[in-house]
Amino acid sequence: MIITRTPFRISFFGGGTDYPAWYEENSGSVLATTINKYCYISCRYLPPFFEHKHRIVYSKVETVQRNEEIQHPVVRAALEYMNIEEGLEIHHDGDLPSRTGLGSSSSFTVGMLNTLYALRGEMASKCRLASEAIHMERDILKESVGSQDQVLAALGGFKKIDFHPDHTISETPVILAPEKQKELESHIMMFYTGISRIASQVAEKKIQSIPRKGKELRIMHQMVGEAMDLLTNGSCLTEFGKLLHESWKLKRSLADGVTTPLVNEIYDTAMSAGALGGKLLGAGGGGFVMIFARPEDQPCIRERLEKLLCIPVSFETHGSQVIVYQPEGQEAETITKL
Repeated sequence: MIITRTPFRISFFGGGTDYPAWYEENSGSVLATTINKYCYISCRYLPPFFEHKHRIVYSKVETVQRNEEIQHPVVRAALEYMNIEEGLEIHHDGDLPSRTGLGSSSSFTVGMLNTLYALRGEMASKCRLASEAIHMERDILKESVGSQDQVLAALGGFKKIDFHPDHTISETPVILAPEKQKELESHIMMFYTGISRIASQVAEKKIQSIPRKGKELRIMHQMVGEAMDLLTNGSCLTEFGKLLHESWKLKRSLADGVTTPLVNEIYDTAMSAGALGGKLLGAGGGGFVMIFARPEDQPCIRERLEKLLCIPVSFETHGSQVIVYQPEGQEAETITKL
């Protein structure tokens, strides 16, 4: 039995500049972090006593005889990519709903690859997991995706990630004093809109608009550096929140479908109740709205948005991990507390 745990992420600045259509010509950057909400994948070889070869359990249950019969696109692609011929039982569980702007699709892809490598007795590097997840989503599944989600899911942590025209990617950890990071985390509120959407469909519209939105994307790229400066030079987090507000105004102008009347109503309500800024997480269209507000203003915001579920989060640093490794035939290790 193998079980992996792969984090979801929240992106503060630079989203949109991580699409190849942009960074192949202009370079791109994002400022983002993984959070303590995870995608879990468990996998084991399926004993040959069943009528089916594979059993895959997620929001539905699939029992199939051949890889090509698998309906879940990532599972099917991963088994084919890894040349898996043995029968498997695969289970997926997530701390938060999928298709809600937290990079859950890429977390699943990274976690699936990590699980299958571990099942084969291989320890894939985090960089390899990120690179192969990007390849799988973009080249094999032909999805309109950026490159930040896979990197963050694999590596974990609070980072500035740079995307270069030659398709190389570099990362710079954001180093903050513990009290500063705790203060930053205390300003973050996440409200669930109740709307899920397929991110690649929204992203496709944004990609199509890139030739017309060069000015906006260049400003959004510059904001990554400005935000880094605000965090590291001791500035008040009020300025960080105001910069988020300016970034959101630019992001929602990139393409139709990035925002909705409901999202605008949520955001405007929070701002009128004292929020400093915020954004809709992910490509757009629904999911989670992140509100950035001083802790003393948050009770009023919660009251005004009382019909919405507010999710507490904190940052995490580990990325995708194998949390249970029990190869076929090996008994689980017993740990006795002395």
